[in-house]
Order: sequence, then C-alpha cells, then structure tokens
Amino acid sequence: EVQLVESGGGLAQPGESLRLSCSGSGFTLDDYAIGWFRQAPGKEREALSCFGSDDESSYYPRSVAGRFSISSDNAKNTVYLQMNRLNHEDAGVYYCAADLRVTYGSHYFCPREYYYWGQGIQVTVSS
Repeated sequence: EVQLVESGGGLAQPGESLRLSCSGSGFTLDDYAIGWFRQAPGKEREALSCFGSDDESSYYPRSVAGRFSISSDNAKNTVYLQMNRLNHEDAGVYYCAADLRVTYGSHYFCPREYYYWGQGIQVTVSS
C-alpha cells in the first residue's frame, strides 16, 4: 500500500525558509514520481514541483521558480521541498502526491495526474 506523510511545515516569517519532507512507503522512487502541490484558502490547488523527470526545473511555476527546489534521499524514500524567501502568498496547505513516472523511450516525465496523496501540512507565513 502506497502511503505518503508530509512533515516540516509550520510558521515562518517572511523571508525565512522551510523544508518540507514527503516520506513514502509501498513504492520506490525509481518507479514513482513525487509531486508537490499547495492550496491556499479560496484558491485552486497549485502544482509546485515534481521529482522523477529528466528535467525537474521545468515543473516550477513562476510563483516559486528560483525560490523553491526539490530534492530526494532515495535511501529514505523521501522527497524534500526546500522553500526559501517565503512570502505571505506561500501560505497554505502543502501536499505531496505519488504516481508512476511516465516513460517515453529512455526519457522520464512526471504524470499529469496523481493517484496517491498525503494528508497535507500547513504552512503559515506571518510576521
């Protein structure tokens, strides 16, 4: 059974950093992609990043590009989202999700949809 658990959220002041962790079980990062998403009150869910493709930099939206970065510790089956220079617009519930990587020939891509989701973790940015 695939399970995902987010951790590392909490309160940060504007300009500070947080690192979120997504610890997975029931799969390996060799086969699965991990996506990070967030949802602020009254807003649609926003895709932030994806681990598991050939070009992970292509998945950052403009709102976080240059401030957020994704990384992994495959031995721990954990994917991290480093969030720097946080601002009030970064507040919300952050989710990680997992699904099989999309392969095309020898290339890997992140899936458009994810089947497995974590429970979410709150990030608050306030002075």
